[in-house]
Amino acid sequence: MSVRTGLVATTAVAAAFALAAPAAAAPGGRDHTPTRRAMDAAVRDGVPGVTARAEDGHGTWKAASGTGDLRTGRARGTDDRYRVGSITKTFVATVLLQLEAEGRLSLDDTVERWLPGVVRGHGHDGRRITLRQLLNHTSGVYNVTEDEGFARTYFLKDGFLRHRFDTTTPGQLVAIAMAHAPDFAPGASWHYSNTNYVLAGMVIEKATGHTYATEIRRRVVEPLGLRATLVPGTYPKVPKPSSRAYGKLARAATGPTYDVTELNPSLASSAGEMIADSRDLNRFYSALLRGRLLPRKQLAEMKTTVRVDDIPGAGYGLGLIDRELSCGVHVWGHGGGIHGSTSEAVTTADGRHSLAFNFNGDWSGDGDAVIEAEYCGE
Repeated sequence: MSVRTGLVATTAVAAAFALAAPAAAAPGGRDHTPTRRAMDAAVRDGVPGVTARAEDGHGTWKAASGTGDLRTGRARGTDDRYRVGSITKTFVATVLLQLEAEGRLSLDDTVERWLPGVVRGHGHDGRRITLRQLLNHTSGVYNVTEDEGFARTYFLKDGFLRHRFDTTTPGQLVAIAMAHAPDFAPGASWHYSNTNYVLAGMVIEKATGHTYATEIRRRVVEPLGLRATLVPGTYPKVPKPSSRAYGKLARAATGPTYDVTELNPSLASSAGEMIADSRDLNRFYSALLRGRLLPRKQLAEMKTTVRVDDIPGAGYGLGLIDRELSCGVHVWGHGGGIHGSTSEAVTTADGRHSLAFNFNGDWSGDGDAVIEAEYCGE
């Protein structure tokens, strides 16, 4: 499972091609034609639809391509909300770093200090794992979404259609992970694990007395005026404006298409349950990289990366990915995948040029090509 798809299992579907919606141009500004071509190419390759928004010193550009509803043929919307999957992780890491800046915890605290007895079993030992290792995926904690039973229940057709509205608690997710051996000793390597961020959300609740959702709303969503962003908990719908979301619910790229828009997002918890739109994601990452959400010390910690084998030229910080593009530009952000939704949000190191986009299908589409097109003109 790649860093950028995060929560979604291997699924596939073929989708109908629809005419692209007109793009709103940035006044006097950058040529986004390559970005638009990359979006259209994703639709030709099978993604139902794409929505994107870029912002820089020249203004705002937004566009949509393809279909938002395969049943009615409605076009994808430029202002769609969508499930952002593992982009949630950057929000969670930001809150933990704010708590560190306030002296309420240290990233060098052990998991055991905050969650006594929770990370135990089959070689897991929370006394040897720090909060920092949770955030940069060097903990070795087993990834709950790689559990075969979890995949059968929530990612494959029969299980998903039966259990899509079930509520899953963070404790249940961690318990599934603890039934497996860790991937490696803490600090010995790197492996993406959604369990790390389920635990991070639990630590936020223990340290503040409030849910991680409450703290994200209070510390990030409300101060930045992120009007389309929410932490839905168990609410199964995506508020409008939005498109339908489609998945294969299989391990292959062929077969029927399923509408997977509605589900209980507690299966993703603090590793990936959030909903937003491209405007809000651009505003969040731009504010983060400009130092509006964290003091200089904590932002430097967040941007201290370890190597990521899944993405050439990339490093993983604390809920934040640094990626060097083919033209030498560095972008910072995160990707996310959950049923029927694949998203990316990135910005330059100075926070001045931001891009966020979403595919409303989880089986196809080249997100890297869209990012390269926007920043490198290819």
